[in-house]
Amino acid sequence: MLDLFPSREAGRFGRRRKHARGAKLPVIVVTGFLGAGKTTLLRRFLGSPAGEGTAVVINEFGSVGIDDALVRASSDDVTLLGNGCLCCNMRSDLQNALRNLLAERAHGTVPQFKRVLIETSGLADPGPILQTFATDRALGSEFHVETVAAVIEAVSGLETLGWSAEARKQVILADRLVVSKTDLVEPQALKRLKARLTALNPHAAVHGAVEGRLDPRYLLESDMRLAKTASGFVAEAEHSDGILSFVITENAPLTWDTFARGMETLIALRGGDLLRVKGLLNVVGCRGPVVVQVAQHLAHPPVELAAWPDQDRASRLVFITRGIPERQVRDLFASVRALAPDAGR
Repeated sequence: MLDLFPSREAGRFGRRRKHARGAKLPVIVVTGFLGAGKTTLLRRFLGSPAGEGTAVVINEFGSVGIDDALVRASSDDVTLLGNGCLCCNMRSDLQNALRNLLAERAHGTVPQFKRVLIETSGLADPGPILQTFATDRALGSEFHVETVAAVIEAVSGLETLGWSAEARKQVILADRLVVSKTDLVEPQALKRLKARLTALNPHAAVHGAVEGRLDPRYLLESDMRLAKTASGFVAEAEHSDGILSFVITENAPLTWDTFARGMETLIALRGGDLLRVKGLLNVVGCRGPVVVQVAQHLAHPPVELAAWPDQDRASRLVFITRGIPERQVRDLFASVRALAPDAGR
């Protein structure tokens, strides 16, 4: 047994938490293609009261990142910013940068920070960043990915999505979509872009931003309501590049062991093609929902929340896969449920 979800009996998820991250540091990942407007958006956020105490990790040394107004040319790995913030210029991999930040905070050589914001390169695939927190158990015990936001600029964003596989994947894997420079295009052009974004990622809310002005809550707060079939996942959505997205819902409470065994089987057989799985489960014996997150071969430890975010108690799992259709996933879970009718007793 793979035991990717090490839970065996009622109360298995430990103390119920108000937030999925518990005491972990929240991580915000901001991605977006070259010229999308990440710099302007982050400058506004870091300069606001909501951005206080943020550690910014720029994932390539020498990038303009937060631009010269915030990140000065320096040979130092860490640059102190205003508003209780700091910036880390990555010269090595992400794991080392995050470990160094934690160590320096513990030693008092950098200010205390309460969240980490990772700005990706314009050409970066956000998938490996998400996998980092699942594959590195030490980092996974310290950090929790709260939000993945993709920035798309309104002027040429639709054209970029047409020819760039990286831009499409950034949109598909995001929790939030931010359309920048909305004041520079006609309403019909903006409508066409938003329609394309919704086709690529029906479960992500789309927000507009002019000169980087965006409600900070869209970056700071995760949406644990997640997607429901009524919001666009009426059928499986198939994108270019062989990527599929769909939501599986279940009204009846689930036994944890049955779900875990089915998910472990799916990971063992096709883990490399599970780009992202996240959701809320109504588990037998649990008062609140259980938060589940998977990035390829590894699963984050499940967390039971103290309460449901709304009156809907249905389990819902968002799948983003490469070449794994919804029907096969449904059939797998149905087979496991039929073979183990007493699981979880």
